[in-house]
Amino acid sequence: MSRPASWLVPQWTSPAVGALMTTREGGTSDAPYASMDLGAAAGDAAERVAANRARFAAACEATPVFLRQVHGRRVVRVGAADAGSLAATREADASVTTEPGIACTVLVADCLPVLLAAPGGRAVGAAHAGWRGLTAGVLEAAVAAVCEAAACAPGELEAWLGACIGPRRFEVGADVLEAFTGGPLPGDSPAFKLFRPGKWLADLPGLARARLRAAGVVRMEGGTWCTVEDASRFFSFRRDGVTGRMAAAIWIRGGASR
Repeated sequence: MSRPASWLVPQWTSPAVGALMTTREGGTSDAPYASMDLGAAAGDAAERVAANRARFAAACEATPVFLRQVHGRRVVRVGAADAGSLAATREADASVTTEPGIACTVLVADCLPVLLAAPGGRAVGAAHAGWRGLTAGVLEAAVAAVCEAAACAPGELEAWLGACIGPRRFEVGADVLEAFTGGPLPGDSPAFKLFRPGKWLADLPGLARARLRAAGVVRMEGGTWCTVEDASRFFSFRRDGVTGRMAAAIWIRGGASR
């Protein structure tokens, strides 16, 4: 399958690394999941999701390994043993691999996907980073896991942030604010803008960048697309309630010079 032009394709320093993020386009599902719904638990017909996952796998240069995501911080190492099925078999919110041909994959519909690559493609990883995962430390755990697998420092990694709910649309309450800051704020902060009494607009990509910087990552790209605002291109749970799921995946290319 050729990739639809609307899909996002990150660029990496190393030619050994490949990655992509799907959009709504390119699948078989009917509304409200039209058309490239990859989420097995979103309510879409199972045969449609299976067909879409097969199309997604064909569009990748590697075998996607899906996770049973729970908004936590657990990272799993994946490899050929996990590639026998397109169904999720591991419960985690991030994965890492050092094996060419295996695509670390996360599903999103407003949460932020973060892809990580070590120098020369020695290891890659993908993290599912909603606000719960961010406060739980999923990005710090993913950075540490990729660095351990590649024997490199965080400052040597590249990070790419995909499409998520944007800072003009992510309205949150005091519970989210306090989860990040440790207490209520009287007004604005770099990542939280007071919207109305008791409600703030949160900058999810900005919060992720701050966490990555604190973990030692300096090279970051992406994070500029809003899933809520671009209804023709992206699924959004916050906007639609019943909707599909997109995938972001990263892999080490087989045979590439590293």
